[in-house]
Amino acid sequence: MISLRQHAISIAAIFVALAVGVFLGSGVLSTGLVSGLRDDKSQLERDLEQANQRANALELQLNSADGFAAGVSARTLRDTLPGNTVLVVTTPDSDPGDVEALDRVIGQAGGAVTGRLALTESFVDATGGDRLRTVVNNVIPAGVTLQTGAVDQGSLAGDLLGAILQANPESGQPQGTPEERALALDTLRGGGFLTYEGAVEPAQLAVVLTGEPDPEQSSDGATGNRGAVVARFAAGLDARGSGVVLAGRPGSAHGNGAVAVARSDSALSSRVSTVDDVDRESGRITVPLALQEQLGGGAGRYGTGPGAAAVTVGVPAG
Repeated sequence: MISLRQHAISIAAIFVALAVGVFLGSGVLSTGLVSGLRDDKSQLERDLEQANQRANALELQLNSADGFAAGVSARTLRDTLPGNTVLVVTTPDSDPGDVEALDRVIGQAGGAVTGRLALTESFVDATGGDRLRTVVNNVIPAGVTLQTGAVDQGSLAGDLLGAILQANPESGQPQGTPEERALALDTLRGGGFLTYEGAVEPAQLAVVLTGEPDPEQSSDGATGNRGAVVARFAAGLDARGSGVVLAGRPGSAHGNGAVAVARSDSALSSRVSTVDDVDRESGRITVPLALQEQLGGGAGRYGTGPGAAAVTVGVPAG
């Protein structure tokens, strides 16, 4: 018969054996696990290094392509816009480098920039829509009737500025007097909706230059609507002149970006040309080519982003 003492010793031995087994097993397991994780980490580091090398190589190729395109842009664009005039309008998120590049390619194409307007945050912010509409309605020149469909802030302001800053497509002459232009522009500037320096004269064509949407603002109903404001503003300008190109960086073709909004609306995309890679030399060269196409009554969607129909004018998408 097993005594209580022997029974207790047996139970203790079992627990000791279990403890030793768990200790030895966990040691072997942890060693194997750590070794496996170390191998995985090394492989991931090698994969990351290879990916970085490929990215660097592609970036070098893109920069080389940009350098080549910049070198031949004057020859490519020669006589594209001979004697044509262009108004440049920028949004708050546009890049100054893109503005300078557009000035250069427009000049290489034989065109002349007659003025630059910079839309402010108050202009593109939906929360300022009522105040902007009030200002616009108070400075409509005598004899000018805004389009009945221009009810949102972008369309309404675009229609007004088109009426005073876009030359008549038939005669090529200004559609308003210098006094009417000065009143409208000074009032909008005084209201904090736009800024400009120097003279702003009427032009046959216009470029609306935007940047990329701020991800933090995209989910905000008030600020997330700014892409639609800019796209409809461009359409309002187009209705009064000989053509408008809406150009932006790649992000503008995604989500609620201005280019994406214009491309998603058939009424806008059939009238306003869009370019989604203005940060690259190929996209910058495309802008004057698209303006030339606008003069001929055409419109297109150019670049490499969603909704683009071709890389540039006359070149099919890859």
